[in-house]
Amino acid sequence: MTSATDSTARRMRSGLTYALVSAAAFGLSGVLARGLIDAGWSAGSAVTARVAVAAAVLLPIAAAQLRGERKLLRRNISLIGGYGLIAVAGTQLAFFEAVARLPVGVALLIVFASPIAVVGWMWLRHHHRPTRLTAAGTALGVAGLILVVGAGSGTAVSWSGIAWALAAMLGSLVYYLLPAEGGDDLPGTVLAASGLVIGLAALAAAGATGLVTLRWSAAPVHFRDLACPWWSVILILGTVTTALAYVSGIAATRLLGPRLASFTGLCEVAAAPLLAWALLGQSVRPLQFLGGTLILAGILAVRHGEPDFRPVQ
Repeated sequence: MTSATDSTARRMRSGLTYALVSAAAFGLSGVLARGLIDAGWSAGSAVTARVAVAAAVLLPIAAAQLRGERKLLRRNISLIGGYGLIAVAGTQLAFFEAVARLPVGVALLIVFASPIAVVGWMWLRHHHRPTRLTAAGTALGVAGLILVVGAGSGTAVSWSGIAWALAAMLGSLVYYLLPAEGGDDLPGTVLAASGLVIGLAALAAAGATGLVTLRWSAAPVHFRDLACPWWSVILILGTVTTALAYVSGIAATRLLGPRLASFTGLCEVAAAPLLAWALLGQSVRPLQFLGGTLILAGILAVRHGEPDFRPVQ
């Protein structure tokens, strides 16, 4: 009994660590993307370059992990295809389009409604009715989100930006659900790398046909008083906010399950306004700090409200 308890505790600690790393990495993406867009890049170009760098980083690692076991790819082709098209290409493009039209924090408010959808999906699909603590954590998380990037932000919104953010929210739902629904035999790095390759192919095809606007610029990217070369921003977007973020996010979802992993991901929305203030000069208000506290409280409530930390098959 003690051994099983220790194993569960280790699993939870590892999962939370992966989830926090993923959230912190993803939290930087919107700020960097906004800097590129302000420097003359289109959202489609920023996403395409980001995915290309991440795929180049992860492919050698994934190839070494496969060790010639290509049957794993064939057996999980539907999982990889859905992950690449929706969780990678679709979600990133929609989020960057939203960030181009909305303040980073407001876009995140909508995107990070996805944990609520995850709770509903788990209830309807797997009959996992949320406990009272999970429901309370959901309420605290929503209240925190509203304070962080809603009532506390003091900004107007764009309806087209809201539509893009809603699309990104649906993609985020898929991002949390797919790794937990199957493919346990497929290493997380292989899933991430394969999904990135498929996402890159989809983005390149959409750009070639004109469905996605591809516009590049060699102008320096400005963050407050700091000017960075465009390639350095793309490098960080690809390695940290994509390659590291996706691999750690997949690991977190498989260890914690989609509900707890998605709520831990709310740390991203608490960190993003601080990063936007530090790098873009977007103000942070006292209510946003209170909202961040509520988000953390909600995560703790959901963590204690989950009956176990294993992904649902």
